[in-house]
Amino acid sequence: MKKLTALVALVFIFISCSNKTKEKTSFSTEALKETLLTREGNQVSFESILKANEGKTTVIEVWASWCGDCIKAMPKLKELQAKHPEVNYVFISMDKTEIAWQNGIIKHDLKGSHFMANDQMKGKFAGAIDLDWIPRYIVIDKTGKIALYRAIETDFDLIDKTITELK
Repeated sequence: MKKLTALVALVFIFISCSNKTKEKTSFSTEALKETLLTREGNQVSFESILKANEGKTTVIEVWASWCGDCIKAMPKLKELQAKHPEVNYVFISMDKTEIAWQNGIIKHDLKGSHFMANDQMKGKFAGAIDLDWIPRYIVIDKTGKIALYRAIETDFDLIDKTITELK
């Protein structure tokens, strides 16, 4: 009986752990409806940002100008951009002010499309994409499906591999 109980417990743990690590393949309705600030000062839905990038592999980086890990990862990101110039790059800032965000783009010479979350790390957009760390990278395939949902600054080999497999 003890062996059976242990086996059932092991199976339960395995199933619950495998469900937690399963990657999402699409964004929630809540995430799609959230609006982000453009560099021109307008609001745009996350869904419209994704639609504007359909037909292209897209890497989304969630970052902030105050984030040490984000800044440390920028040389790797620039290597990725040089290796994959056919990919669209979308940056979503979690900065607290528009000035800090705009200055960060210029200071770090970030090439791509730029948006800022209206309510930073603890807000609705961050919650809707399960944001728990920055920088965070999400890779979207040409059809708009999520190919890689949760990558961080130590995952550039995985990001590169995912992009290469999508070609």
